[in-house]
Amino acid sequence: MEQSHDLAVALIDCVSYETYDDSARIALSDVLASLAFEHSHSARMLLHTGFLPSALVVHRSQFESVVRSLWVLYSASDESIAKLSAELTLQTEQAAKNTPLAAKMMEELATTAPPNAFKPLFEFKAHSWGALNSYVHAGIHPIRRHAEGYPLELLANVMKNVNGLTVVTAMQAAILTGIPNLQREVLDIADRFPCVLSSAPGI
Repeated sequence: MEQSHDLAVALIDCVSYETYDDSARIALSDVLASLAFEHSHSARMLLHTGFLPSALVVHRSQFESVVRSLWVLYSASDESIAKLSAELTLQTEQAAKNTPLAAKMMEELATTAPPNAFKPLFEFKAHSWGALNSYVHAGIHPIRRHAEGYPLELLANVMKNVNGLTVVTAMQAAILTGIPNLQREVLDIADRFPCVLSSAPGI
């Protein structure tokens, strides 16, 4: 837990710069990256206090936030950007419901995002999406785990997955600054914390 916290702090400090412009697209992508960082922190806190099912519900929101951050930057139409950037009212809430869900965003990112940005998200979804859906919808995963207890290996793997998505989020935030080689600094930070990161995401 301590190393995971230190990793997150180092990553956020590394990318704490202004975005390279103030366009609606860049601003919205940045807000979504910030939201993903917040979900990362919440998931770590829930794991630390032993609330694994709740942590996994937040973990899925962490994933969807970083996916949407990339989608906004690389795939979203100007119309979608306008809908998601509008002031919150009943009318704008209804309009924003037509924006794609995670599966559709991933389909679009497969052809629009840089491969090195898309690949970790694709691998995460391939290995973890079914289990995450089960936790969100109170399926067999949370039922059995809540009844029988949580193996330490599962807790460790979930924490590593949370940390991995935090690295992906930091890479996205680095892109939004426009600062050359900042992504390399993010990867250098990740290299200092191998014990809390997994090369094969999955729950």
